[in-house]
Amino acid sequence: MGMDVVDYEIKGSEMQFVEVELDPGESAVGEAGSLMFMDSAIGMDTVFGDGSNQGGGLFGKLLGAGKRLVTGESLFTTVYTNQGQGKRRVAFAAPYPGKILPMNLRELGGTLICQKDAFLCAAKGVALDIYFQRKLSVGFFGGEGFIMQRLDGDGLAFVHAGGTVVRRELQAGETLMVDTGCVVAFTPNVNFEIEYVGKIKTALFGGEGLFFAKLTGPGTLWLQSLPFSRLASRVFAAAPQMGGGRREEGSLLGGFAAGGLLGTVLGGDDE
Repeated sequence: MGMDVVDYEIKGSEMQFVEVELDPGESAVGEAGSLMFMDSAIGMDTVFGDGSNQGGGLFGKLLGAGKRLVTGESLFTTVYTNQGQGKRRVAFAAPYPGKILPMNLRELGGTLICQKDAFLCAAKGVALDIYFQRKLSVGFFGGEGFIMQRLDGDGLAFVHAGGTVVRRELQAGETLMVDTGCVVAFTPNVNFEIEYVGKIKTALFGGEGLFFAKLTGPGTLWLQSLPFSRLASRVFAAAPQMGGGRREEGSLLGGFAAGGLLGTVLGGDDE
């Protein structure tokens, strides 16, 4: 199926969104829940899978949807089509602070491997598949690294990464050790393995875990400074019902207030 060629504009700094401009008849496919706004002449259609296999019959549609389910995504995606006469725009928002990365699949050789929750939207025709790592150790010890998404096509796809993003070009034989959650995406010629990092006290007291992702070039990879799993765990740990501090924690008096000492110091306790 031919790719729709779309123009786009990424706006914002910490909480970004991407505006995709569609010519009449052009379409974009978005992850469920990613829509921010759209012009009135744009029509929506919920489809099985990624919308790239709609001519493949029921079996092809179910197969595409089932692959998305394996990666933890919804069975459905939404296709947005410009049904008007002039150019129209549809916007997709990032789910948490970070950066939206435009990926020209044609320039990347037609394929990109990315974290299973990184995909945001794409020109219609991009195929979303699953990517299994070759070594079982990646699945058992790699956390986010075992089942990833594979994007195939020759057009634009947009992926989201948390925090600050860095792009690295690895030369042949060059190796980089990365926390598994910090890997956003890489080209398929990069070798991805999981390596044991050393003594158990590193995990217990170093806070870095026992296993790292070992990426070896040649190829291109993108890294994020704030994986969503890391952000979510910190928020969860700080929640009051989990024993975290109350809202006063952000102030200099937070330690006293959280411990009930502030009332005593200020005469609030009559006991």
